[in-house]
Amino acid sequence: MKVDNVNSTPVTEFLILGFSSWNGYKFPFFSVIFMMYSMTICENFLIISLVSTSPRLQSPMYFFLGHLALADIVLVTSIVPKFLEVIIREGSTIPYVECLAQFYLYGGVVCTECYLLSAMSYDRYLAICKPLHYISMMNVKLRYGLVISSWVLSFTFVSITLSLLAELDFCNSNIIDHFFCDFAPLLELSCSDTTGVNINMTVLSVPVILINFVCIIVSYVSIFITIFGISSTSGRQKTFSTCSSHLVVVAIYYGSMFIIYTVPYRGYLLTVNKFISLVFIVLTPLLNPIIYSLRNKEIQASVRRYMRVSG
Repeated sequence: MKVDNVNSTPVTEFLILGFSSWNGYKFPFFSVIFMMYSMTICENFLIISLVSTSPRLQSPMYFFLGHLALADIVLVTSIVPKFLEVIIREGSTIPYVECLAQFYLYGGVVCTECYLLSAMSYDRYLAICKPLHYISMMNVKLRYGLVISSWVLSFTFVSITLSLLAELDFCNSNIIDHFFCDFAPLLELSCSDTTGVNINMTVLSVPVILINFVCIIVSYVSIFITIFGISSTSGRQKTFSTCSSHLVVVAIYYGSMFIIYTVPYRGYLLTVNKFISLVFIVLTPLLNPIIYSLRNKEIQASVRRYMRVSG
């Protein structure tokens, strides 16, 4: 049973503080976040639409990109609408069940993106290092298997953590000094022994984060060896351009996640943690479609064709 420390009544809701030091700027802050959220939804829906309909974008790389765009939509939608309410009200309550649901969606999608980025790096490895066998190896069965397993494994793993969180008692406070129901803020409020939950998170980080990150590193080491083996400069540049966007997205994604979950959740560093989390949740899904489209002539051509048809 979830109880508070004063009268032992069940805790039915949490109070999310958000960025309380920015309350004096809540209207411009709200406007910026709302604009970024709207642009993120539009950009990623456009990517999904293009990948689904454009004959130019039927390769495995764009298939994975479409699912990454879907994951980004779920990520921002699970957090930002409630965050906008927190900004306007200078803090807002969230029901206990809704808080756990928010954590579940967020955690599941973050894990899914780890797997999708790993699958995309493997796709680039096959395309660059084994071009003659690329079509036969990265076939329809494999790409669907990679995507389905990414979603299913991720939400299954997070379900285990969620079940352990649901068993905790919350009795110290119901105030979350963050802008959403993340793992660390929830543990801060628990008066139960959280050793089991922490061990679970450490164990699950191996198949979700460590193994995927190692797969990405190994793929890119092989890719770089192949690229450096190309004799012409133009050939090296052209080959590198096919994976540069993915490499940038991986660097931003894992860099932000590393900072979030290694910076201590206390004192001044709490503000740093919240700000990096904001970048991770709001800015990264906004930048992903831009990064992939910036130097990709096929996407640019499909966008122009889409605009002409829509117009």
